[in-house]
Amino acid sequence: MNIIDAPKTGTFQMRINPEIKKQVENLYAKCGMTLTDAVNAFFQQSLNVGGLPFLMNQNSKETLRQQAIELLLSEIAIGEKSVSSEADWISEEDMLSEFGVQA
Repeated sequence: MNIIDAPKTGTFQMRINPEIKKQVENLYAKCGMTLTDAVNAFFQQSLNVGGLPFLMNQNSKETLRQQAIELLLSEIAIGEKSVSSEADWISEEDMLSEFGVQA
């Protein structure tokens, strides 16, 4: 069930420092969301992924760094394998021009 479409008949209460609450309310307001909207988004994403929607452990920073490096190396390998001749290469100038950037 999608949280956005689900009937809102239950309640949820939590204790939070008033200063922190105000800070997060202001943060979410900049995104066009209320604190309730943000909590519901967190709950929905938790349901979507079947757990916490982010990594959380003592090594989270290092784990994310390692995952990013592995993904980058994988993408580089895919790019290298896609080139079979000199004609397959695109110059830096052509790439910048394609994206509308003046060199």
